[in-house]
Amino acid sequence: MKLSLGFQKPLPTMGIFVFYTASIVSLTIAVKVIDISVAYAIWCAVGTVIVVLIGVYFFGERMTMQRLLYLTLIVIGVVGLYMSGAPE
Repeated sequence: MKLSLGFQKPLPTMGIFVFYTASIVSLTIAVKVIDISVAYAIWCAVGTVIVVLIGVYFFGERMTMQRLLYLTLIVIGVVGLYMSGAPE
């Protein structure tokens, strides 16, 4: 969104809609296979990690140990949710 300058630039704006659409389609497919609570948690966690990585690599944001710790905790939490719903 930052690159679209408030939806003023066409190419970044189209990219936003393409990736948001792909994201929603992926969530829709995922809920057919896993519980909605876990699918949504995975969807949010993946989105969070991707946005942080984009910020670091493309916008020069700093990856601090604290950020890395909290991202790791998000991933661990989602993996825990997934594993807790797995059949025995």
